[in-house]
Amino acid sequence: MHDLAIRNGLVVDGTGASARTADVAITDGVIVAVGDDVGPASREIDADGALVTPGFVDVHTHYDGQATWDPELTPSSWHGVTTTVFGNCGVGFAPARPDEHDWLIQLMEGVEDIPGAALADGIDWRWETFPQYLDALELMPRVMDIATQVPHGSVRGYVMGERGARNEDPTDEELRAMADIVAEGVRAGALGFTTSRTMLHRALDGEPVPGTFAGEEEIRALGLAVAEAGGGVVEVASDIGLGGLEGRFGNDVAWMRDLARRHGLTVTYALTQADRHPDQWRDLLELSAAPIDGDGRVVAQVAGRPAGLLLGLETSLHPFKEHPTYKALADLPLADRVSRLREPQVKAAILAEQSEFTGRFNHDIVHGFHKMYPLGDEPNYEPSPDQCIAGLADAAGIDPYELAYDTLLGDEGRAMLFFPLTDFSEHSLNPTLERLRHHGAFLSLSDGGAHCRLICDASTPTFMLSHWTRDRRNGPKLAIEEAVKLQTLDTAAIYGLGDRGTLEVGKKGDVNVIDYDGLRLGPPRMTYDLPTGAPRLLQKAEGYLATIVSGQVTWRDGEATGARPGVLVRGRRRRPSG
Repeated sequence: MHDLAIRNGLVVDGTGASARTADVAITDGVIVAVGDDVGPASREIDADGALVTPGFVDVHTHYDGQATWDPELTPSSWHGVTTTVFGNCGVGFAPARPDEHDWLIQLMEGVEDIPGAALADGIDWRWETFPQYLDALELMPRVMDIATQVPHGSVRGYVMGERGARNEDPTDEELRAMADIVAEGVRAGALGFTTSRTMLHRALDGEPVPGTFAGEEEIRALGLAVAEAGGGVVEVASDIGLGGLEGRFGNDVAWMRDLARRHGLTVTYALTQADRHPDQWRDLLELSAAPIDGDGRVVAQVAGRPAGLLLGLETSLHPFKEHPTYKALADLPLADRVSRLREPQVKAAILAEQSEFTGRFNHDIVHGFHKMYPLGDEPNYEPSPDQCIAGLADAAGIDPYELAYDTLLGDEGRAMLFFPLTDFSEHSLNPTLERLRHHGAFLSLSDGGAHCRLICDASTPTFMLSHWTRDRRNGPKLAIEEAVKLQTLDTAAIYGLGDRGTLEVGKKGDVNVIDYDGLRLGPPRMTYDLPTGAPRLLQKAEGYLATIVSGQVTWRDGEATGARPGVLVRGRRRRPSG
């Protein structure tokens, strides 16, 4: 008798094969049968009328700290994710000398906008070396499997101290020490090594992330360490898409290709569409083009929707945040602030003032109403050009600043403006569709656990099904089979997790049962549930009837069951034979 049988669901197995009605049986955490009648089971789920998919494999998150205190790893687990990979973008918390904890926290806070107070209170620092960090992660049962990578910034800081933080060149001895740490981490179970080469990534003190300007010799030596320790992924948070091939890092694809070819590594980098280089991503994809299976290739990470800044009275940014009159009210509780902002004289004063904002994106955040959209209670991540604040204001015959102001006061001050930072240069997701279907790219960049006060893209797995396969009205759709494969087999294969990602006999029993017609994304909400009561944006979903990890139901109708079968994945996994 099987442990669990999921009966009569519309099975989309992750391979790209056509959906079919079938049962799925799981025993001892492994799929043992998929077919018309799989036999009796001690537990059953009636999936008649529901979609049955593999659990989603999200390979670009930043749960490095949260994974040490949160067994549920929300919000990703709300969206069908059953395996997550963190340690991305060259930032993380191991290795860590005892006197470097605060430095690593401010590095993560600066790069990924994770509240430093929450990290300082939540992390217990039961490790120094990277293998010890893995041992600490392994102690906690959780709702999903986790895996991680060795981050360049931590390695540089551990070996080089302040010189590493300032991006100075390593000595030969320091380079050998860094390579030894990377190799040690991969042998202990890391899936690879990550680095950052983007000027957007800065610590709280404004310094670029350690490793940003690392020379080819350093990157090649650390890549070789990955290969000699057993192989894996080298992930690069890159400025290529933003700065163009003529930018500071424009030649990076050349060394990525050579590194992949010489050492049989998979090298991935973040590829986005920037407004000032709206077509260059096509050239980069041609340079990266490679089959999805096997090692020795460069493949681009692409997002399923625009990297959207959420501008609101509770988030990190909005157009009036640095107006003097607003700043005088900024520390009031939200309800009191909204009350004051609704006063005609306060509104008139703020609208008459000039912003004192001098941060990055300053002009766009304050004046960019041509690409700023009301998000709404039913979030729209592909608005048409006439739905921007500038277009709506023009149609209504009012000033766009006034419309933006009034919009932010909606829903008792919880309303938000959606500002697509990248991947929306053409006011359409058609270029995103082209990237998603390109064999030189794969779905990534959800950033779960990061950008807590400004971005909320951990809900991308739900968006891939609800928007791309069902709700899209202004362009071609993805087939359900495509959307599922993109975030199951493809992501698992890239990271060498051959034991999961499809509903096939011998694969891991990670499954989602979904009310496809009822699948909905709610509006993002600021929630104060991190350690110390620190804030983070969360976005829930409706429609997940059950999420199953290793044959155990972890979520049922949006509620945690208390089952925690998730484990730390150490190293790459071969596809089961037979």
